[in-house]
Amino acid sequence: MKISELSRRAGVPVASIKYFRREGLLPAGRATAATLAEYGEEHVQRLRLIKALTTLGGLSIAATRDVLAAVGEAHTTEGKLGAISYALPVPVADSPVADSAQGAADQTAAEAEVAELIAAMHWQTPDASPHVRGLTEALKALRRVDADYRPGELAAYAELANSIARLDLERAATFGDDAEAVAERAVIVFALSAPVLELLRRLAQEDQVRRRVAERGEAFS
Repeated sequence: MKISELSRRAGVPVASIKYFRREGLLPAGRATAATLAEYGEEHVQRLRLIKALTTLGGLSIAATRDVLAAVGEAHTTEGKLGAISYALPVPVADSPVADSAQGAADQTAAEAEVAELIAAMHWQTPDASPHVRGLTEALKALRRVDADYRPGELAAYAELANSIARLDLERAATFGDDAEAVAERAVIVFALSAPVLELLRRLAQEDQVRRRVAERGEAFS
């Protein structure tokens, strides 16, 4: 198909297609003339994936490039899934340790809490994982506003996360046996399920608030 048909099929403007090609997100088509190329179904699928990652997923072009590169670099399904997980942006960015006794204490306490949680959950997670650093930063931020978790609370959330992770991987595995196809679909599961999970959480919170208000016999405005 020509680029105009590719644009129509994928729902992406021609100018954006050319931009994605220049940025290395989209493979080149098969050249048929000096200024013409033919595109296939793989280009349609890739454009839909790029569109989903940059809109629903909210990823930058650079982050999208990293995720797509991760799909192509690993040679096994498990390797691709791990690479994708590491390529996705960490929700909490690193921040420097505050130059104070309290800042250092918060850092040490958060690191210990994360290490203790990982050990208790028997998670096979290296210390260099960006997710370990991200969780440490999140716990530090909560500690600074006196909103840190009470004993046992974080583990309860971790158990829920375990269940979600199993569902995620089971869902990714239903997309077929081809490692490349599984990896590309896994990008959708890993990156694009976050808004769904957050909205489900908020709906559940709204329900819980309304139930508690009703139990007190009050009207919910």
